[in-house]
Amino acid sequence: MTLSQSEYEAIIADDTKIITEDIAWQPSNNPQAQIFRVDVESHDPLFVQGWYNPFSGKLSYTIVHRDVGRIYSLDLGRGHNNPDGQPVGDKHKNYWRDGHTDWAYVPQDITAPMNRPTEVWEQFCAEANIRHTGAMGSPRGATESSL
Repeated sequence: MTLSQSEYEAIIADDTKIITEDIAWQPSNNPQAQIFRVDVESHDPLFVQGWYNPFSGKLSYTIVHRDVGRIYSLDLGRGHNNPDGQPVGDKHKNYWRDGHTDWAYVPQDITAPMNRPTEVWEQFCAEANIRHTGAMGSPRGATESSL
């Protein structure tokens, strides 16, 4: 299955997407990193996965469509080059364009640093039109407080 551009835009614009579960970070195969995966209640078969490694300075939140794969992602601490060769930078959002998610842009709505993943999560959910009614636990190594 593939998504048309209009189908992708409708998924992101859909403001009825909701996560009701609490989110708890779990150890990953990388001993320094932590992950989570949570289902999204939606008209489409979606889930979100998170990845956090305070030692390498990387944080990612990704929306995955079960039939298509990754359709939207926020990456902090990872460089990116668009298919046209243009570098985007260490803070970027990958989005669906022309049938794949290799395109990225620098988001102005993500202002929290990667060591405050709960605050980044709130900003990510606001932009992706996801309402999270559960709690998000703080991963090991996170600062989570304003300085």
